[in-house]
Amino acid sequence: MEIRRDVYLNRLIVRKHNGFIKVITGIRRCGKSYLLNKLFYNHLRDTGVDADHIIMFAFDSADDLVKIEEDPLLLDNDKENRKVNPTKFLKYVSSQIKDEGMYYLLLDEVQKLGAFESVLNGFLRKNNTDVFVTGSNSRFLSKDILTEFEGRGDEIHVLPLSFSEFYGAYEGSKEEAYDEYSLYGGLPAVALMKTEEQKAVYLTTQMKNVYLKDLLVRYNLQSDVAIGELTDVIASGISSLTNPKKLSATFASVKQTTISDVTIGKYIGYMEDAFLICRVKRYDVKGRKYIGTPYKVYFEDIGLRNAQLNFRQTEATHIMENILYNELRFRGYNVDVGVVESREKDEFGKEVRKQLEIDFVATLGSKKYYIQSAYAITDEKKYKQETKPFGKTGDSFKKIILVEQSMKPRRDENGYVCMGVKEFLLDANSLDI
Repeated sequence: MEIRRDVYLNRLIVRKHNGFIKVITGIRRCGKSYLLNKLFYNHLRDTGVDADHIIMFAFDSADDLVKIEEDPLLLDNDKENRKVNPTKFLKYVSSQIKDEGMYYLLLDEVQKLGAFESVLNGFLRKNNTDVFVTGSNSRFLSKDILTEFEGRGDEIHVLPLSFSEFYGAYEGSKEEAYDEYSLYGGLPAVALMKTEEQKAVYLTTQMKNVYLKDLLVRYNLQSDVAIGELTDVIASGISSLTNPKKLSATFASVKQTTISDVTIGKYIGYMEDAFLICRVKRYDVKGRKYIGTPYKVYFEDIGLRNAQLNFRQTEATHIMENILYNELRFRGYNVDVGVVESREKDEFGKEVRKQLEIDFVATLGSKKYYIQSAYAITDEKKYKQETKPFGKTGDSFKKIILVEQSMKPRRDENGYVCMGVKEFLLDANSLDI
């Protein structure tokens, strides 16, 4: 079964011939290679590009390495330090370019190529090569791409399957699909598995043997105990405000383990670099400035988060919030946690200042949306509590409340929109209803 990833495919298509190196980033196993080598390749062929004008090369493929007379065994025995010889690779590419027509280079796991920055920048100086690459190395972050490629890198960040992508390949109702997605997440391989046992074992194994192991190797960490326990604590507290000092205190009181806030801060950075988690800062809506700490942390894939906790802590409210955060990113929005100030009188009649939270402030160019992940609105009091921060923003940008119960969009007297989360996730235009 083919899982459609039209959003990302279109992001590649509109970047063709733009004079940049197109760099596809994302957590391991999220579908980067499938997007490049299957979906984008098929697009090129369907639009009339001859197969001999598409040069595909995977730097982690033994078959491809043999083409350039590299010994796969030598590279495999020293995965972290040994790189593919760039001279051999360039010689191979030159042998494939036989005329002045446009050639498309689809290069997988390019961080395994020696001097890859210089090699790829060299292709930009040719008039008939258009370069698309994937990479899993921590150097393939948006903050580094402009430096690595001398300002000529263009990032397409790929997330695991969104709920709409997942539902497109799911056989069942949207309620059943959401329940499954909330538990096992959106890694493409998991979405295609048939049994719950398969899904749980795969996610648990990948979390331990791929994602956390990557961190140990990449950053020369001596033990997986500390970072594993930190991942446990972060996974337990998704959608809650935290910071390294608070996490350090949690280790001391709950784990009876001492780990400094400085070390915790570094480890969180490592997990961000590996695209395992995202750190979301608070934004003062009226003051139009960011607030330092505390911040919130969300997982790139909710299934990996659940697997880290052995599927024991599956709080529907926090999971829904994590899913919504990833959905907004999938749609291309920058996402912050909103903070608005309220002046109220306490029980003694004294005026006090309070900070009210808006779960998400989503911005894209001139567009801005305020979104509350309420899960359930049980009565009028709860509704007023959730919408109270909206009235303090002082602007007219759209304000949306999302609940778990299936519900068509409805608008109240203040113009606030309330709708079900599944309806929101499955409608690409739901922000503009």
